[in-house]
Amino acid sequence: MDCIQLTGIRCYGYTGYLPEEQVLGQWFEVDVTLWLDLSPAGKSDNIEQTLDYRSAITLIQQLVKNSKFLLIEKLADAIVQELLELPLVEKVKLQLSKPAAPIPDFGGRITLEITRSH
Repeated sequence: MDCIQLTGIRCYGYTGYLPEEQVLGQWFEVDVTLWLDLSPAGKSDNIEQTLDYRSAITLIQQLVKNSKFLLIEKLADAIVQELLELPLVEKVKLQLSKPAAPIPDFGGRITLEITRSH
């Protein structure tokens, strides 16, 4: 199956278990792979026969910005469920990262990955 990969989507949001994460917010980074049949668009050169990836990027940015969940697992699931509603999308793999999680003496990043399909 064909896929479109969107990487490095950086968004500011308010999801987090600690109260200050929901008030002050933090940066999130999203990478997503969307599986769909690209052959009709490849033959026709018509955007109506593929996914306009700008809509997927906007959807991700809006969900990260406007959601206030305790867990990034919930945010990731909400994003994937919305992406699966986009036309032609059959499967989604999402990586959601917190590049600067507020954990003492931890300078790494936290990333979770989920894959869902219809």
